[in-house]
Order: sequence, then structure tokens, then C-alpha cells
Amino acid sequence: MVLFVVCALAPYAVGLLLLVIKGKRSKERWPEDFKLLRAPGETLRRKIFQMDENVPQNAFLFVFVPWVIAWLILWGLPKLGKVFVWPSLILAALVLIVGLVVSCRWVYGSFIKRRDYLLGYMGERAVGEWLATLPREYRVFHDVPVDEGKGAFNLDHVVVGPTGLFAIETKTRRKGRAREGFADHKVFYDGRQLIWPWAEDTYGLQQATNEAEWLTKWIRQMTGLDIAARPVLALPGWWVETRTPGPVAVQNPKNLPTHILGKGLCILDPQQVDLIARQLDSRCRDVKD
Repeated sequence: MVLFVVCALAPYAVGLLLLVIKGKRSKERWPEDFKLLRAPGETLRRKIFQMDENVPQNAFLFVFVPWVIAWLILWGLPKLGKVFVWPSLILAALVLIVGLVVSCRWVYGSFIKRRDYLLGYMGERAVGEWLATLPREYRVFHDVPVDEGKGAFNLDHVVVGPTGLFAIETKTRRKGRAREGFADHKVFYDGRQLIWPWAEDTYGLQQATNEAEWLTKWIRQMTGLDIAARPVLALPGWWVETRTPGPVAVQNPKNLPTHILGKGLCILDPQQVDLIARQLDSRCRDVKD
């Protein structure tokens, strides 16, 4: 077992060592200290990348370690004497069983978490593509990072243009069984809650409101402009019907450009748009990998 683990990990260790040696000898470096703007779903992309990157060590910890411990117990049997044979065998079996249960739970939990991250990532990418169709005078920023106050979070999308400032929260939910009388692809908004095919809830509404309030305060602090960010909740893949307008606009991503353009009433001039956009650009330009 130990030999198997060593053989499995040796190629990675040797490859990493050779890469380090090559880099030092050739003195290679990047042509520029890249600091790129965040793309849609940047936070989720990093989480997925980190999960995939940690798979080898987590697999070793949860899968191989119980076998190594059990093997060490069995290896020491001859030295313990006949009295300890059965207790040692039972202990080795328990280690393997517990290790198997823990490993299965870890694998299942990791798959579920990555599956959800990927769903959210694809939803934000879909919203980003529709926002890219806005006219050139509109500036769009994705995954705006916030690390202040009670904890870190991010604004999925922020749009600033002649018709105002918009904070867009994306929530991507799977479709499933619908109650009798409900279509499995429709969600209704009554101004207070979302009526899904299976139940009613306020999923994402308060979050969109809180993020718009934070954005309003931050823009006022950074620019002195007293412009209220308008909260929007985007639901990719869902047919959205608004029965009664509420404080948050709930939209299918395909309708976001129309909602943002509105009736064309301009409340920000080009200089104000540029001022706000420069602050957002500075905050979002941190991608180096």
C-alpha cells in the first residue's frame, strides 16, 4: 500500500520539481503583471478550480489513509502475539469501514457542491451574455467583490449607463416537479415573494435589495453622487411573470437589456457614467490567474 501511494504521487512531485528548476534556470517571467477584469461567475470559477486542484490531496486523506492505517495494524500483528490477533483484526476492519463511510460522504458532498457551483457559474455566464448586448454607452461589471463589514460577498453584475445604476443578483435554480395547476417552467412575482411551481419563497429578493443598498452607499462615498442603485433579480431559464411590481425587479436574463434601457429616460450624463465606471473598474481588476 505504501509503495502504491509513493508510485502514485511520485510523478507529480518530480514534475513540479523539474518545472521549478526550469523556471529558475531560464529566468522566465510573464510579459506583464496582468490584472484583468472579473468575468461573470469569477468567484464560482475560483471555487470550482480550487476544488479540482485539491482533489489529489483530499483523495489521499480520505481514501488512502484508512487503508494505510489498517495495513500498519495488520503489519504489526506478528509482533503483538496471538492474544491480540482478533482485536487487531476487528480494529483494522473498523478503520476500513469508518474510512469507507467518511470517504463516501466526502465524495458525495464534493460532487453535490461542485454541481451547484457549476450551475451558478453557468447561470451568471448566461446573464453576462445578455448584458453584453447593451449599447456601448453602458458599462457592465461582473462579480464585484465586497470584503467589508460583516463578511465578504460579491455583486453578481453591476450595470451603469444613461438610464441609471443597476445591481443584478443572479439565482439559478433547477426545474423539477410542479404542483397541480402550475407549469414547471414559470415563476410568478407578486411584489413580496416568488411563486415557484413547488412552493413560495423570497429566495434572492432580500439579497438583491441589500446589495443595491450597499452599492448606493459605496458610490456615494467614492464619487459624491447621490444615485440609488436599482435592485434586479435575474432567474436564468425561467419564464417570469410579474403580477404586482415590487421593490425588486425580477427578470429573465433575455429581458434585462429592455428593462435597463427602460423608456430611455437619461438620469446620468457621460461624465457621471465614466466616474462611476472608473471606481468599479478599479475594484474589479484583480484577476491574475
